[in-house]
Amino acid sequence: MAAAASSTLHGVGAVASAKPRSAAPAAARRSVRVAAAAAKGGAGSARGRLAKADEAAAAAGSKSGGHEVLMFEALREALIEEMNLDPTVCVMGEDVGHYGGSYKVTKGLAEMFGDLRVLDTPIAENSFTGMGVGAAMKGLRPVVEGMNMGFLLLAYNQISNNCGMLHYTSGGQFKIPVVIRGPGGVGRQLGAEHSQRLESYFQSIPGLQMVACSTPYNAKGLMKAAIRSENPVVLFEHVLLYNLKEKIPDEEYICCLEEAEMVRPGEHVTILTYSRMRYHVMQAAKTLVNKGYDPEVIDIRSLKPFDLHTIGNSIKKTHRVLIVEECMRTGGIGASLRSAIIDNFWDYLDAPIMCLSSQDVPTPYAATLEDATVVQPAQIVAAVEQICQ
Repeated sequence: MAAAASSTLHGVGAVASAKPRSAAPAAARRSVRVAAAAAKGGAGSARGRLAKADEAAAAAGSKSGGHEVLMFEALREALIEEMNLDPTVCVMGEDVGHYGGSYKVTKGLAEMFGDLRVLDTPIAENSFTGMGVGAAMKGLRPVVEGMNMGFLLLAYNQISNNCGMLHYTSGGQFKIPVVIRGPGGVGRQLGAEHSQRLESYFQSIPGLQMVACSTPYNAKGLMKAAIRSENPVVLFEHVLLYNLKEKIPDEEYICCLEEAEMVRPGEHVTILTYSRMRYHVMQAAKTLVNKGYDPEVIDIRSLKPFDLHTIGNSIKKTHRVLIVEECMRTGGIGASLRSAIIDNFWDYLDAPIMCLSSQDVPTPYAATLEDATVVQPAQIVAAVEQICQ
């Protein structure tokens, strides 16, 4: 169609003319991709095994080749690849278009795909999140960006009552394949309202999946898997991790949405963490090794559901658990994870589970006070020493 060739006339169902698409219907192509994306079911399912195989192969290939990217560039690559592959994928949010997003994740996408597939919205989170849910119900695959995750509290009704429940309340008539993503966490003097961690808010919503990326590699793989999922997925990106650099494969790959990542094998204690705290834990691990400890570090990545298979195997080996999170202590991810471990692996524990979390206070603006509210490496070292006594 002639109109589809013009970048200024791309509709939501159109694709960029630079990348010709096959004649196969989008739904047929999507069904093939979803089968490999591990978007539904546990890590032990067929989809989970396929995603694990893809991820392992990609990781092996990245050692010999690949290209270096920053984390925001990895997320951008994932969006471009999926939008080229599937004409139903679209992006919406504040300043995602010609401005390129606050952290440049969507830079250049409006020029590539047009203003209807990369839709700049008014400052109205409840409205454009609801529009994303409606678009998903009608067969599109929207990626909704919250300029800051704290702003998405304004869309809590749409995320909870619509995103999470419509598949159930419609008797299975509607699927909601929407991705909700954006920057969050404690940054550098961003103040209380811009330092929110919404994991604890969203974890109790039935029907939502939640994942947190921590490296350029898993950021791209999780983004692609989330877009291909038939479920609504919330992707948490930490504001301080966008400029992390890593070599990722040139070949396409995806990461399983339900699988944790073994960061460092060890024997003495299992440290469970995610997002920015992964780097605080690894910094502490260097000190612990020098002190004679051998910690096993797992990035749980999947915040809902937990990968209890990987977590359980580690606990059966170490018999001690430390949870490190940036989420709030009361009702946070750590509290839910500790409960799940007690329910499933109590008999394997040789010491009480310890959990290091952010303090239950609004994040201060002053840098020294801000640091005091968040878990620091020295606290992790002290906690491991206490557990292993």
